[in-house]
Amino acid sequence: MEQMANPTPAGTAASDNGSSAKIIYILYLVSLVIGVTAIVGLVMAYVNQGQGPAWVQTHYRFQIRTFWILILASAVALLLTFAIIGVVLWPLILIWLIVRCVKGLMAVEKQQPYANPASWIW
Repeated sequence: MEQMANPTPAGTAASDNGSSAKIIYILYLVSLVIGVTAIVGLVMAYVNQGQGPAWVQTHYRFQIRTFWILILASAVALLLTFAIIGVVLWPLILIWLIVRCVKGLMAVEKQQPYANPASWIW
């Protein structure tokens, strides 16, 4: 009987402990100081998106959504800054990003999927 080849490269799906997802969360947090690291994290999330066990894939989906929601929220806040409302939005966006990343890091540490990767809030 012929064995079927494993569709994922050796060592990616079965032994993935979420280290790439953890690095991406850290890159997003570092982007608060050095903005370009968020783009590096986004690229990593897209590259790893179809790899790893299902619980890790939920983190990649969540991280990709986090980046694009952050861009959208930042654009809205920038436009509204001229109306003074945006000044209030910037700290809220900052808190939003930190909470999402910390919750994601906690789930990766427990090797659990992100509870609701399609969420806009938490």
